[in-house]
Amino acid sequence: MIGRLRGTIAAIGDTQALIDVGGVGYLVHCGARTLQKLAVGSPTELFIETQMSESAIRLYGFASGEERAWFARLQDAPGVGAKVALSILDIMAPHQLMDAIALADIAAITRANGVGKKLAERIVTEFRGKPPPLGLFSSTLAAAAAAAPAPMAGARADAASALVNLGYAPADAARAIAEAARELGEGAKEADLIRAALKSLAPAG
Repeated sequence: MIGRLRGTIAAIGDTQALIDVGGVGYLVHCGARTLQKLAVGSPTELFIETQMSESAIRLYGFASGEERAWFARLQDAPGVGAKVALSILDIMAPHQLMDAIALADIAAITRANGVGKKLAERIVTEFRGKPPPLGLFSSTLAAAAAAAPAPMAGARADAASALVNLGYAPADAARAIAEAARELGEGAKEADLIRAALKSLAPAG
C-alpha cells in the first residue's frame, strides 16, 4: 500500500494531480486546498491514503499526515465516503474540524458540499469526546507547509491534556479549549487557553 509519494508535479486537473516519481506517473485524487499548493514542474511530497475496490485502486493525496489521518477517520462515520471526507477537509483544516466537533458546530460542518444537517450531526456524535487520529508519518516538507497552525494546534492539545489531568472529562476539556481558542484567536498560548477554559468550566454562581 502506498503511504507517501515524493516527486515532480507533471499535471494538475480539477480533482487530480499527476506525480512523476522516477519516471512513473501516479494519478492522485486531491481536494481543492491541496491542489492549490501544487504547481506543474515543482517538487512535491504528498501523504497518500490508498483505497482499493473490485474495480479500481485510488490514491488520495494530502499535504500533511494529519489531514490524511482525518480523511481515513471521517469515513468511520456512517454515510461519509471519500468524496464527503475530501469536501469537509477542503473547508476546514484539521484543528478547525476538531473545534467544530468539540463545539457541536453543525453549521460549520454543513458548509462542506454534500453534507446536510443530519450527516453533520452524525459526524459530531461519532467523534465528539474521542482523541484525534494521529498521522502515521512526519516530514520536514509537510511540517514546513503546515508551519503556521502547528504551534497553535500544539497549544490546544497541551491545554486540553492539562484539563483532563485536572479531572475534567475529555469531551468537556475539548469543548472548553475550543471555545477559548475561538475567543482568544489563533496565536493563543497554552496558559491563556487553560485560564479561559477554566472560567467557562467553573460552576455558575
